[in-house]
Parts: sequence; structure tokens; C-alpha cells
Amino acid sequence: MKFGIDIGHNCPPDTGARGLKFEDNLTLDVGNRVIAKLKALGNEVVTCKPDKASTVRDSLSKRCEKANASKVDVFVSIHFNSFNKQANGTEVFAIGENSRKIAKPVLDEIVKLGFFNRGVKSGSHLFVLRNTDMPAILIEGCFIDSQKDISLLNEESLANAIVKGLTGKLPSAPVVPVPDEEDNADTTILRLQKALNRLKITDRNGKPLQEDNLSGISTKTAVEKFQVIAGIPVTGSGDKATWDAINLILAKRVIRPNHAGGPVIRYLEHRLGAQIDGVYDPQLEARVKTFQKQNGLVDDGIIGNLSWQRLIG
Repeated sequence: MKFGIDIGHNCPPDTGARGLKFEDNLTLDVGNRVIAKLKALGNEVVTCKPDKASTVRDSLSKRCEKANASKVDVFVSIHFNSFNKQANGTEVFAIGENSRKIAKPVLDEIVKLGFFNRGVKSGSHLFVLRNTDMPAILIEGCFIDSQKDISLLNEESLANAIVKGLTGKLPSAPVVPVPDEEDNADTTILRLQKALNRLKITDRNGKPLQEDNLSGISTKTAVEKFQVIAGIPVTGSGDKATWDAINLILAKRVIRPNHAGGPVIRYLEHRLGAQIDGVYDPQLEARVKTFQKQNGLVDDGIIGNLSWQRLIG
């Protein structure tokens, strides 16, 4: 079976709802678990979330185009609801009888977790269901502004329910789908170039690195620039200290005001134009809040998932 799994939102300016939790965080977590579990059962999975988009419509279109071009058998879009802090429960949207037959067992498995059954509903108003060529469903896992739902929510259990509803079975053991980037052992030149480009560290001419897996002068000067920013010895090579700093930033830990020390704070100061001293002080906090306002985020000074997405994807 070939599944197209669409991790909802997570593609600025296409971002999700906010409540007691953030939809983007939950769809990413649950979606990655679903993908890993489907693969563990021997299914082929196409990830339909785009890496970038210019508009929300562009984001939605790219998801459909990926599913259609890959000729997946079933398209599944994973989302969470938010409304008035009172509404609660799970609903699954579908168009047509074939899609409804897929939606019902998924809904049945999810409500076994204790969520109120809001039913299988018509998804004729939903872009990703109207523009995919195969049977497609959109899951609204629960209401993230409902304390009742949040108290029931367990990402692993929800992913299991979705997979059980789609396939009728589960992997024999829990799957941990998203490794901690801080533990990434890949130290190839190619990954170094990709990481520096992702961090927007340019070469001596201010240009992104060519991702050619070759250790040339452009890569060396970009590494040196990063090492100065991170406050580590300047060697021009991808040594352990450099990889430790890169992976620590790519791990995208939640950063709050008054954190002090380390490459992550120095990198944030570099990106936001603050004095680089490795301390999350009021100057950096003001710049973080300005950055958040400019990007349509809650200006709370906390670098969480959505802020990291704007910074490094």
C-alpha cells in the first residue's frame, strides 16, 4: 500500500492553530510517528508536506501535487482543531464513499482513546480533499484549546490509532520516528554544506554553498564564519566542536529569556543582529519579539518550534 501522509501546516506562512498546545508541534510529532509505523508495517509512504511555500494556497497545492504525482493509494492529512475552549472530540473529513470507508475505521480507533465522536463529515470545502486524485481523508485529532481533550491526548496512542484504522494492524514494537538532531552522527562534507546553508551561513562572497560534497575554499570560509559566530576555535574544518555546535542548533531546543552561554544563543544573536556575547539578555529578547511580530507569531520572546521554523525551517 502506498500512503501519502500530509503533516498539516508546518510550512510558513501556512501555520496551524494555537491553544493549550501548538497544532504545528502536534501534527509534526503525530505525523512522523504515523509515517514510521506505516513503514514498519511494510507500506510505502510519501511525505506530502512541502519544505517551503510562498502562500497558504501554494502550500496546499504542493501537498496535492506531491500525492498526485506519486500516485499514492490513500491520502491522509493530519490536523488538530481549535474553537471556543468548549468544543471537544475527534472528526474525520472525507469526500465520496471510498474515502468515507477509510475514514470510519480511523475515527473508530481514535474515539477508543476516550475522545468524543464527532463523526465522519463532508470535506467538500477542504482544498486538499478536493484536489487529490485518490481516496483522501483529513483527520482533526482533537481540540487543542479544550482541557478535556488535552488531558486525553497522547501522541503515541493517537498515531497508533490512526495506523490501526488505516491498516488494521500495528508494528510489534513502539517506533521512535524522530531522532534527536543533537545525536546525528553524519559528518560528511555534503551534510556540512547542507547544514550551513540551512543556517544561512554563506561563503566569503556572501553566497550559499554549492552542495557538491567537495571540501573547497568556499566551504572552508563558511565553516570559519560559523565557528566565529558559535565562539569555538576557528579551524575551517568540520571538527567535533563544529559539529557539536551545528547539531545543537539544529536540535531546535526551546530557548527562553535569561538562558546564558553556548552556540545557540550566539547564533540567535547573529541572525537577529544583536551583540554576540552568548547571553539571552533584554537586548536579544527585544529583537526576538520584533522578529516574532514581523513573522506573525506570538511575541513572547520564547524561541519555540514556530520561531525556529522561520529561522532555519
